[in-house]
Amino acid sequence: MLRCARPEASVRMPASSSTALLLVNLGTPDAPTARAVRRYLAEFLHDRRVVQMTRWLWCPLLHFAILPLRGPKVARKYAQIWMQGGSPLAVHTQRLAVAVQQRLPQWRVAHAMRYGQPSIAAALEAFRREGMQRVVVLPLYPQYSTTTTASVADALAKSGAGLQLNIIDDYATDPAWVAAVAESIRAHRTAHGFGKHLLFSFHGLPQRLADQGDPYPQRCEASAQAIAAALDLTADEWSLSYQSRFGRERWLQPATRDALDDLAARGVDTVDVVCPGFAVDCLETLEEVAIMLAERFAERGGRLQYIPCLNDAPLHVDALVALALRHGSAGNA
Repeated sequence: MLRCARPEASVRMPASSSTALLLVNLGTPDAPTARAVRRYLAEFLHDRRVVQMTRWLWCPLLHFAILPLRGPKVARKYAQIWMQGGSPLAVHTQRLAVAVQQRLPQWRVAHAMRYGQPSIAAALEAFRREGMQRVVVLPLYPQYSTTTTASVADALAKSGAGLQLNIIDDYATDPAWVAAVAESIRAHRTAHGFGKHLLFSFHGLPQRLADQGDPYPQRCEASAQAIAAALDLTADEWSLSYQSRFGRERWLQPATRDALDDLAARGVDTVDVVCPGFAVDCLETLEEVAIMLAERFAERGGRLQYIPCLNDAPLHVDALVALALRHGSAGNA
């Protein structure tokens, strides 16, 4: 049984030892190699939530054109940021789960990936073997989208038999999470200096999906506005953009690359960029923003200062624990 709940609709209740928390992130290749990247991208891009093209047209295109071309290119990108324990997304997600477990000793806490390993199905099976009855599922996507959170719900529906599942489908304006992001920005600027502009960069989405009713852009705007308000920023001190475009169709605008070009053209020579749509640092934040876009902005005479994701920062852990506790009662599970 799967139920969805928003943070503001729940009441904190005590949890028992039969309650588990599953943190779910997108996924990552097992290695920075073309073969591992192709295997990961194949699973990711086969999801109908991600690509909605007719299968007879999409599958040949994917396997005979996109994967052979993108696999080696993406592998080289991963190689630039690979950590000793794996990809940054894998390492930071695991560390976050460990930190949350330390704060929730009465629960069983685990993490899973929507694509790749450890899988959602394997995590739920482990919970069954351990006698868990209720599972609070927290996709590490603060802003709801049909392409991310709804895809996690699809996987839960396939593998969640016998468990009471409660998915937290959005925490875009959760006060504790907003405060954690705001504090991370404040601390980074205090330590490294203030840029003349703060750019909120979120992962992009095809405009077609937004036109069909996906609330993602509104949730991103709500997050940015809440964080800017917490920082007491005026309207001209910050802006919002979307990164990581894939394919040729129109995506949400403005693109982060174009937004940075526009800031440079206006004479803004120092920009702070934060990515509050990502719970932990990954390829899109470390390679795309902190390396590629920073180099592009430098070529235009400016300095881009990337503000890291929350990762396993104590305030982030506190915010996620509070979210979980508010959804851990039998009445809401």
